Amino acid sequence: MFRSRFIASVAGLSILSGCSTGPSFGLGPEPIAKSGAVVVGDEPYAVKAGAAVLAQGGNAVDAATAIYFALAVTYPVAAGLGGGGICLVYDAANQRNEEFDFLARDAGGAGSYAIPGNVRGFAAMHTAYGALSWQKVISPAEGYAAAGFPISHALATRLGAAQDVIRLDAGLAAEFMDESGHTKAEGSTVFSRELAETLAAIRVKGADEAYSGAVGAKIVAYSQAQNGSITQAALAGYLASRNPPRAITFGKQYLLLPGPQTGAGIFSGDLFEQLAHAQTKNTEAAVADATKEALNGFRVTDLPTDLGATGFAATDPNGLAVACAVTMNGPFGSGHTAQGTGVTLARAPSSGPAGLSVAFLTPVIATATDGQLLMAGAGAGGPVGTASMADALVRLGKGEIVTRRGSTKGITLYDTVNAIVCQSGNCTALPDAGASGLGAAVPSP
Repeated sequence: MFRSRFIASVAGLSILSGCSTGPSFGLGPEPIAKSGAVVVGDEPYAVKAGAAVLAQGGNAVDAATAIYFALAVTYPVAAGLGGGGICLVYDAANQRNEEFDFLARDAGGAGSYAIPGNVRGFAAMHTAYGALSWQKVISPAEGYAAAGFPISHALATRLGAAQDVIRLDAGLAAEFMDESGHTKAEGSTVFSRELAETLAAIRVKGADEAYSGAVGAKIVAYSQAQNGSITQAALAGYLASRNPPRAITFGKQYLLLPGPQTGAGIFSGDLFEQLAHAQTKNTEAAVADATKEALNGFRVTDLPTDLGATGFAATDPNGLAVACAVTMNGPFGSGHTAQGTGVTLARAPSSGPAGLSVAFLTPVIATATDGQLLMAGAGAGGPVGTASMADALVRLGKGEIVTRRGSTKGITLYDTVNAIVCQSGNCTALPDAGASGLGAAVPSP
């Protein structure tokens, strides 16, 4: 069933990558290691950046922030600096949880460019919970952009599907197209000096640089030159919001989900509520039925194959857990890179069907009644990702060992789902079995 599965040890990190054909319910292959410090995501180089931050004494928020900024370089099809997203934070030691909302927003006028939210959102979360300096968590991404990185299988797959978008933008084409006009092959080394300079400015001057500084001014100038509607006031005034997440009882588990204020929590909330009241003992049938009912209620009849989204998670030995899902509202978002910045702007949420990506962002954190972490993960890219999270939670509730992928019940949309599952006091990374992601368990420094 799996095209490839390999386990390796790199710089003291226990690492696993999962790859297989077709979408699925359930999560990846066998667990990679047992540890409280774990990271998981869709793109291996970004996950390694998060693992390195944990190994340096960083916490789960530091790791998640490092993963995101690295993804902006190594996986910009879904996680560029021009996009937005949602993160859930569970702090067991201090008995608190929080939701950070920073979705890309409509600019309020004509044009397909959204106001970016990711930089503000991760900065807000890192300020509230991070242990390492901002400079340390940004540096890995800056290094990838400046020195270059090999195109991973995960990125190569989505580059091939998005080549019509890439070839129409000078910045994207210069980085990802070869001389024959095709997307560069897996293993090819690519870099972006403009993106490296932008990340360096954000590292030194902080998140404000992307909104009210020189980088922000270039984004505004580009938008206005291209008949977009991003204004200096709107960009500088963008703020991430902090809210209590939606909390529901799910069997003997407590679930934290995105709240309904973003629109992202509506589908996942409906699915989990229906599943919580299902009477069937057949997990696959229950999840499939709940997913279809939630889709019917959401009135979704057609979705693009790739919604330009990705999800990742991190945990640490001190009881901090983070689950994030980010999106460009379509592969590479608007497909336009602001000149002089390396920042590809997300598509405005109201522009085309790809704006539905927000509805299926499903970061989830599950705990036992005593507050013990059971799972932190994210589904992104379609209803299958949300259903996969539900499948894993039902199996956890039954006491099953969640290490194998389940089967698909007639839902074939693109999906990506990554999770960290904690059982008997040990946490293991489960990268998406249908993709080419990575999980890493990090020994305490």
